Amino acid sequence: MSVAIGKPAPDFTLSATGGEKVSLSDFLGKTVILYFYPKDDTPGCTKEACDLRDSWDQITDDGAVVLGVSGDSIDSHDKFRKKYSLPFTLLSDPDHKVSQAYGAWTEKTNYGKTYMGIERSTFVIGPDAKMKAIFRKVKVDGHTDEILKAIEA
Repeated sequence: MSVAIGKPAPDFTLSATGGEKVSLSDFLGKTVILYFYPKDDTPGCTKEACDLRDSWDQITDDGAVVLGVSGDSIDSHDKFRKKYSLPFTLLSDPDHKVSQAYGAWTEKTNYGKTYMGIERSTFVIGPDAKMKAIFRKVKVDGHTDEILKAIEA
């Protein structure tokens, strides 16, 4: 299934921080900021998460929720959330099925070595569960402003 603006977002159920299971369909009627990131507690991922945390009031004033997804374990997510006081839910996608469904599981190259990994991507899903905005190959600086514009549009 390919994701595109105006198309339904792929539903999923994943394990979440706090020990619960979370499905995208749990948030029907709300705007969801679904962001995929490579790894907990790494420089870029930490900056991205903290930027979202620092814009939390603006995000929630617009009625949106934030869900972060990586392949890390729930234990890793719990430590990451606590260390940086992240107010949103992190989801564990260890088999990368959800990342694949959203096209965020891609071939990457680092120092000439090719491997599969999560491409930093953000999907803004409208209250009708349809794709409102898609950001691929996200650059962390200024990205939260892009998200805020998308949820206000």
